[in-house]
Amino acid sequence: MNILFICSRNQWRSPTAEAVWRKLPGLNVRSAGTSPKARRSVTAADIQWADIIFVMEPKHQQRLRSEFRQLLNYKRLEVLNIPDDYKFMDPELVEMLEAEAEQFLESQETLTQIDL
Repeated sequence: MNILFICSRNQWRSPTAEAVWRKLPGLNVRSAGTSPKARRSVTAADIQWADIIFVMEPKHQQRLRSEFRQLLNYKRLEVLNIPDDYKFMDPELVEMLEAEAEQFLESQETLTQIDL
């Protein structure tokens, strides 16, 4: 499964999510940002690659829908509602990312098993 994590500047939240979730077998993980000043800006190729896209805030979802509307038609896009209050690998941020993303990934795994 290919997972893409998105925040604004790809500095703290999405790189932390990438670091946390890339450890799990069977997952390919990337992170990017929606801002022109992002360390790594999200591209059309990222959207096409992803099976599921996690954004940290509703504004990221809106930006993606504005820029990549057609590419998102059949993509799963989930808002984690994690504010920009944390630094890279902050223990509280890690805990939130694990809890929030896990519920979506478990439901995705169930859907995948049903599809088999």
